Order: sequence, then C-alpha cells, then structure tokens
Amino acid sequence: MFTAAAESLLHQAREIQDEELQRFCSRVSKLLQEEDLGPTAVDSLQRLFLIVSATKYPRRLDKTCVDLLQATLCLPTCPEQLQVLCAAILREMSPSDSLNLSCDRAQNTRQLSLVASVLLAQGDRKQEVKSVGQRIFTVLESRQPEGPSLRHLLPVLSKVVGLAPGTLQEDQINLLSKRLVDWLRHASVQQGLPHSGGFFSTPRARQPGPVTEVDGAVASDFFTVLSTGQYFTEDQWLNVQAFSMLRAWLLHEGPEAPGTLDTDDRSELEGSTLSVLSAASTASRLLPPRERLREVAFEYCQRLIEQSNRRALRKGDSDLQKACLVEAVLILDVLCRQDPSFLYRTLSCLKALHARLGTDPGSERALLPLAQFFLNHGEAAAVGSEAIHQHLLARLPSEHFHNPVLAFEVIRFCRDNLPLFDHHLLSVLKSSFPNLFKFLAWNSPPLTSEFVGLLPALVDAGTAVEMLHLLLDLPCLTAALHLQLRSSSTPPERPPWDASPRTPGRLEALRDPQCQGLFQHLLRTKASGSTERLTPLHRLLQPLASYARVAQCAEAVPTLLQAFFSAVTQFADEALTNQLALLLLERSDSLYPVPQYEARVHRVLSAQFLALCQLNPSLVVELAKELLEFLGSVSNTQSRAGVFTSVVWAVGEYLSVTYDRRCTVEQINRFFEALEALLFEVTQSRPSADQPRCPPQVVTVLMTTLTKLASRSQDLIPRVSLFLSKMRTLAQGPASSCTHSEEDAEAVRTRATELLNLLKMPSVAQFVLTPSAEVCHPRYHRDTNTSLPLALRTVSRLVEKESSFLPA
Repeated sequence: MFTAAAESLLHQAREIQDEELQRFCSRVSKLLQEEDLGPTAVDSLQRLFLIVSATKYPRRLDKTCVDLLQATLCLPTCPEQLQVLCAAILREMSPSDSLNLSCDRAQNTRQLSLVASVLLAQGDRKQEVKSVGQRIFTVLESRQPEGPSLRHLLPVLSKVVGLAPGTLQEDQINLLSKRLVDWLRHASVQQGLPHSGGFFSTPRARQPGPVTEVDGAVASDFFTVLSTGQYFTEDQWLNVQAFSMLRAWLLHEGPEAPGTLDTDDRSELEGSTLSVLSAASTASRLLPPRERLREVAFEYCQRLIEQSNRRALRKGDSDLQKACLVEAVLILDVLCRQDPSFLYRTLSCLKALHARLGTDPGSERALLPLAQFFLNHGEAAAVGSEAIHQHLLARLPSEHFHNPVLAFEVIRFCRDNLPLFDHHLLSVLKSSFPNLFKFLAWNSPPLTSEFVGLLPALVDAGTAVEMLHLLLDLPCLTAALHLQLRSSSTPPERPPWDASPRTPGRLEALRDPQCQGLFQHLLRTKASGSTERLTPLHRLLQPLASYARVAQCAEAVPTLLQAFFSAVTQFADEALTNQLALLLLERSDSLYPVPQYEARVHRVLSAQFLALCQLNPSLVVELAKELLEFLGSVSNTQSRAGVFTSVVWAVGEYLSVTYDRRCTVEQINRFFEALEALLFEVTQSRPSADQPRCPPQVVTVLMTTLTKLASRSQDLIPRVSLFLSKMRTLAQGPASSCTHSEEDAEAVRTRATELLNLLKMPSVAQFVLTPSAEVCHPRYHRDTNTSLPLALRTVSRLVEKESSFLPA
C-alpha cells in the first residue's frame, strides 16, 4: 500500500526507456569517478536503485557503470551509505555475467558482508556460495579478540548454511559450534559504553552499569536476547545474532534431520535417559562442540522461558518476549528430536508454560509450537496433549478469528500434522470444524487453498450434511462474526481502511429469542449433529451482504464446495448421497443474499447434483416424490434454472429400468405428465413482470427428457410427437419473437425436429436415447455393426427418403 507520491515515483521509474537510462548511467559514472563522493552521488545512486528495482524484468546498465559500482563497493575509504547503495543496485541486476566481484577484495567485515550479498544473489552459477562460506570461515579462524567485528557476517553465514549446507567441512562445523557456544553463554553482563566524542564528552563519564531484565531488575544470570540496557557491547550483539541463527544451525549440524527419529528409537532410548541426565550436568563442558552447543542452547532456552514470565515495562519488550518464547519452544523441539536425553528435562518446564499461557492474553501464538512439541514427543514421554489441543481448536478460533497470522498458522498446523494425529485427536479436529470455519469466514482469501487441502480430513459420513449447510452459510457466518466483533466489550482497533458499516440496529435485533438461538447455532464451537434453517437470520443480516469481507468469503465458497464434494464422493453410500441430493434442492433457494453469490453457487450445485446421480443412479427412483414436487413448481425454472435443468436431465437419463429394476411404467408416466404440463405452461404463457420468459436451455432439456421417457413407454410416443410438432410450429411462428430471440428460437426448432425424426423409429429412438452401459466402452462407438453413429446415419437416410416422397 503506497502513498500517491510513492506511486507516482514508481510509475515514473517504470516509464524510463533504455536510451534515457543509459544517459543517466553516464552521469552516474562521472560522479563515481570523482574523488569526493558527496550528496549528489548518493542522490543519483538512490534514483538508479529505484529505476532498476521498480520493474519485474532486469534492466541493462552500461558496463562502465557496472564496473564503477563494483569498484566503489570495494573502496576502503568509500562512505558506508554509498557502499550499501552500490550493493543494492548490483543485487537487483543479478544474475549477471558482467560481475567480477570477489570476497578477497573486501577490506573489512562490513564490506565483506555487502560483497557476499551480491555474490549470493548470483545463484551459485560459479560456486559463489562455497567461496563466500570459505572466506567467512577464514575470518572466523583468524580473528583475535580485538579483531574486526563479526556482526555483519553472521547473517550472511546463516544464508550460506541454508543455501549450501553440504559445502561445510567437519572442522568448520566444529569451529562455528564453538563460537556459537561462546557468544550464547559468555556475553558480557555489563552495558556497553556510549559513543564517544562530541562537545559534552568528558573523561569522567559515568561507568556503564549491569544489564537488566525486562521488568527493570538487575540481570541475575547470563546475557540473552531478552536482557535490556541503554548500550550494548560487541559480544552482546553477537549473542543476539547467534540466537537468531541457532535453530537453523542445529537443524543443519544435527546427527539426524528433524523428524527422522521414529517411535521405536525413542522407546529404546528412554531406558538410558536417567543415566544420561546424571552425567550431563557435570561433564557438559567436556562434550564435543556439537553436543556442547546443544547443552548451551537448552540452557539459553530455559532462561528465555524464565525471562518471558516477567512483566515487561515497555510494549516493545512484551512483544519481544512473545516472539522469543515461540523461538525457544521451537529450539527445544529440535533438541529433543535430535537427542531424547533433553526430553524429560524439558517436559516439566513446558507443562508449567502451558498452564501459564492458558491465562495470559496475547500469548496465543506460543501455543502452536507448544502443541507441536507435545504432538512430536507426547507418545515417547507418555504425556497426553489433549488439553493443549482442545485449547488450540476450541478457544483460539472463537476468540481470535480476526487475527490473520494466527488463523493461517493454526490451519497450517492442522494440515501439516494430519499424519501425526491419532484417532482421538482426529475426531476432536473433525468435531471442531464449525470453529475452524470461523477462521475461513473471516480470512477467506489467504485460507481458501489451505482449507481445500484440509477439508478431506474434516469431512466424514457423520459431519457431511452439517458441513455442507455451514459451507453454504459461510458468508452469513462472516456477517455474524462482524456483529460479534462489534458487540464485544473490547473490540480490536478499527483500521483506517475498514469501511464496514456501523450496525447498532442489527445488534438490537439479535436480542429477539428466535434470532438469538439461530445466532448461537451459527457461532457454535463444535459440530452439533443438527441443522437449522437460517432464513430469518439471512433477512436480519441482509444489510451486511455488501460488506467487502462478506463478498470475499462468498467468492471462495464455490471452490470450497467443489473440494467438499470431491472428498464426499470418495466414501458416500446411497443413504448419504440421497441426503446430500435433497439438501442441494432445499438449499438452492435458501442462500444468503450476497450479490452474484446465488448464481455462482447454483452452477456448482447443478454440476454436483449430476455427480451424485452418477454415483447413485437409483437416487431418481428413491427420491421420486421429492423430485416431482421440485419439478412441479414453475418458479423454479426462473429462480433456480441451472439446478432445475440438472434435475430434469437426471430424470431423463436415470429414470430407467437399466439403472434401477424398481423403475415402473407408472413412475415414468407420472414424471412425463408433470414435465409435459410444465413445458406447456412455460411455453404457452406470455412473459410478464411476475413470470419472465423461460430460458431456452430449460425448454430444450424438457423436450429431450420427455422424448427419452416416451422411448421407454411407447404409449407416450404419439403424445410427445404431437407436442414436439406444436413446439416446432410455435418456434417458427411470429409469436416466438416475443418470447425468444431468433437464435434461441432456432435452437428450440432444431431440437424439436431432431427429436421428431428419432421418434419415427421407436426402436432406434430407444437405442439412441437410452443406451446400454456399454456406451462408455470404445467398441460401442467403433464397431460398424452396433455403433451409435450407424444408428443415427440409418435414421437420417430413412427420414430423408421419406421426405422425398412427400408432395411438393
């Protein structure tokens, strides 16, 4: 989100053509050749960086300019601001064949970090990652206590480890582990000195005091990232940076990759845990570098957890406490996966932490790594994790659905850990789907793809019907959550871009007993096994239907419905299929009135109704009464044209003895009479404001279905032939121009003629309109003796021959 001025600058930078850019590069080159690189050079480099970074495609710079940028970057006397700008411009150009940088040209660690950032952006085409790593380790090996600062190199080293971990040698791994131990455990506990110099500086300046805790108390133990002070020493900064790269380094240099230690291995190690514990405290300093680093990392995390329990004096320190708590638990998880001897030393601490987090508002994100820890190690430690997972799935979605980061992390946690969930935890997850859907309703754009992957695990035969109701009511749930948030005693701060309407009247209306019960049902936290018609709530919340968040949610529902039916059709039996088919018909006229929502949902429901019929063709016979009732309403041809067309097509396709032996001539006749009366009514009545014209797709599908039914009960052929003749005449007459366009009338006329020609040979009509199950096999279309094309050609020839004998 840029301001108007920033947008204008970006637009200008993107519009600069290559010729103008080359002229500007020439001016920059002249400035870089001057001895005094002043503010003009800084301004020009800032403009050049904006130009090369404003477009997605790489900009070509003059070779002289590129060479001068590299030379300026490596100048020992160049101001730091200019070096940073040169490095940023060269990174934007990467990968490039015109670069000839080398880490050996860097004069200090700050310059080395900038040169390394450019080389790493090249993409390791010439083993740049390995060369950068080797150079940094050379500095690490040769550095004396009073040598150059390493603060600038640790971020680059962390990136090297992530990009090419296999390039590090054993002695380099041990060296960095030793250095990390020193930085984490032996940083100074005295504050740093203020910057010297200035008019008021004096040799009698006050000596720095000890570092403090976040609550203002003097630090009683070693320095950590949560220790505070006015100024910091070099080793304290290294302590902070070492902690930031600690987890990545542990994952890299551990004996096994995370997650590879299976349950059997853990159980074998449990017996020796006590002996390992007894020796760990006394011999930790004699351990090899890797094991020593794990021991120090464990102590560091324990201290962070203790420090996070202190009441911070500043909000920034409070936020830092929460972030460090998350990282500490993640590191403990890695340590316990790599070395189970840490497990029992960690459990008591994390149990107490969970008890504290349950009553500490604002620490919700720390619950996720805690839940992950108990999920990974609960079985090995014989510790149940039900309480924390209940907290995660029950309280968090209800109370913090409006937190987008937390919403994404909870859903990703559920999706990523599905293989680790046992039967009980999976049942808890499934029963909590109404709660999880609150995250989806409020944050639908970023969570839709996550829920598409999670839905198959949430739905089963017991929750399918209730879940489908909730999916269709998802935009209404968004509106209800909006009201709940506005009515809360401490609503979150309203952001400036939130243009949602104020709704005091709706809040008063929710006090009505009927609406209150529906409201509570919609906001339930667990699957109830029951469903409610929310039509009164739809009317009450209609003013919120234009709210942008509601509209975004409505756009996601069709995708979620398709994912839902893809999962359900994998296990649905006949009873569930019939339930879902009826639910589609019932809910197709009971949707929350969001603009465009009904049309988009109807397209999905019509396609899924046909999919259910294909899955269970007997559905048409078993639900004959309900389908006849649905088809008997003329209004459905307008309000639910797509769903209506699918139902009519399904009747013509599956109401046959081929699919269900229970299908009788009486059933066929009942459907025929109902559809015949309906087609007569929609074609003979003139359009009006109350009843607009019937879509031509509905008319042609009705004619085709009537013909299919007549081919199965041949006593009906004369009736349908007469009706089709009238339809063809009606489509050719002048009255049709009042109801249909010329193109639509032509489509109706063509379909009526085709069906009439087929009915002239009833046996061929039955063969064409009610094919056997072999229609799915290639032979049915290739064999010249039995194929469908042969039958159609035969009918065409006979009809043409018959028409040639007719008088002109």
